[in-house]
Parts: sequence; structure tokens; C-alpha cells
Amino acid sequence: MIHDVIVIGGSYAGMAASLQLLRARRSVLVIDAGQRRNRFAGHAHGFLGQDGVDPAVIASTARRQLEAYPTLTWLESEATGITGEQDAFVVTSAEGQSHRGRRVLFATGVTDQLPNITGLAERWGQSVFHCPYCHGYELDQGRIGVIATGPMSVHQAELLAEWGKATLLTNGALMLEPEGRDGLERKGITVEDTSIHAIEGDADVQLTDGRALSFAGLFVATTIAPSSSLPSDLGCEIAENPMGRNIAVNASKQTTVPGVFACGDVAFVPGAVSFAVGDGALAGMQMHRSLVWPETMS
Repeated sequence: MIHDVIVIGGSYAGMAASLQLLRARRSVLVIDAGQRRNRFAGHAHGFLGQDGVDPAVIASTARRQLEAYPTLTWLESEATGITGEQDAFVVTSAEGQSHRGRRVLFATGVTDQLPNITGLAERWGQSVFHCPYCHGYELDQGRIGVIATGPMSVHQAELLAEWGKATLLTNGALMLEPEGRDGLERKGITVEDTSIHAIEGDADVQLTDGRALSFAGLFVATTIAPSSSLPSDLGCEIAENPMGRNIAVNASKQTTVPGVFACGDVAFVPGAVSFAVGDGALAGMQMHRSLVWPETMS
């Protein structure tokens, strides 16, 4: 059979898009490898109606709701290849099976590249975060450490000062001019230039000079990139942004390849569950319209 839409990536954005298409009684194949970006976090925040809920619970509930629609096919696998063109795409799964679709949606998410600091990756999503709106409130106005990765970290520290007493740890990734340093200090932000040796405990920063700084939580701006090479393999333009790279899309969530759409973190910055759901819902509606009126989509 040929599916109306093949959705590659079944997390929040992919499921939100699928829901719109299923309610339009379109046949949807979701191929999902189960690697949600927020799989390390125990609670999701800032998502109306789901504040404080385990992200895994949100995802499993959403999938059960999708499975109530008879035109859904869900494949727990990884998409490993894609060829074709609009109305005649072929997606290959890890098992070597070929699946045909008229449209393709990339909702594959992004990969976060963290600084190479001992103990940092193990605490990602638990006491090391990237989004203050998702995790700042729970730190109860305690001490917050911001690990610099580049010039944007200055703005991250200024923003996080809204949630607690912030310290910017430059860690060799940022050289501040005197006026920039003075500006941060006037806002009550401490600047620490000694390099980081390791992260221990919940959010204890061990410095190379032997000192230890304890924080309620740590924040770091990661560098992001699409989790899958399939979009670029198919010819989709990959755009640079202040956070890294994502798939270039227009206002209708279309990529530069006709018949191919993208949504969620892989096509939208910043990343949060609420944004992913909204972006996915928009993509689903636009994909349905492309099936109804293909001549109007450009």
C-alpha cells in the first residue's frame, strides 16, 4: 500500500501532526525509534494542562490516543533510507522493509552536543538543563550555574538571574571585555573564570584550582544538529541558527524538497514540549492541505 503520509519520528511533534492527519481520515505511518529528546527528564513543565507530568507519560498517553484511529500504522524502528519524490517516496526501515508514501514528515528531533566536562552528560535533564522556563522555577530561587559555550551564554546568564542567584562559569569558552563583566556584575551575576574540572553530586562544580561551587542546578546552551542524516540525504536544506543547525522550512512547514515537511525541534527553535506540539499540529494541517490542493503548495 501507499500511505498518505510517512512520519519519521514519533515524539510530541510527530504525534501532534499525525493526529491532525488521522482526524482527516488519512493513512499515516509513523516510524519511531523511541529516542525522545527529553527522555532523561522526570517532569515536563510549561505545558498547559500537563505541568509537572512525566514526559514519558505524556508521550504514552498521546500514542494510545492515536492508536484509536484505524488509519494509523505505528512501526517501532529506525528509518535508515529515503528516496523518491512527491507522491512516490520510499522509506526504508532498519529491518530492510520499504514503505511508500505520498508525503514525508521529518519530526526526528535534534541531538544536543554538550561541553566535554566530566560528569555533565550523566546529569543532563536531571540537574543540568537548557531551558529556564522548563526547569527554573523548581530551583526555588537557589544558586544557578551557567556553563558558557559561547557569547550567547551571557544572555543566558542574564535571563537565568530571574530565577535565582546566577554565576556565569566562563570555562575558557568565553572572554569577557571589562565593560561586559561590569555589566553582568551590576545585574548581580557572578563571573567565575577558573576552568571546570568535573561535575559531582547533584550540581557541584569542581574547579581546577581545587575549589568547589554548589548550585541548585546548572544550565548550558547546547549545540544542536538534526538527529538523522536522512533530510540532507534527500536534499533538504539545512540552515544555521544561533544554536546550531536545523532543517529549513517555510511558513507552511515545507522543506526545500517538494512533498517533504519538517516540524518540532528539528525545524523550530527554541525547543519545548508545548512548542513541539503546536508546531506539529500546524505541520499536520498543512500536509493535509497539500494532499487536497497540491497545486497551491509552493
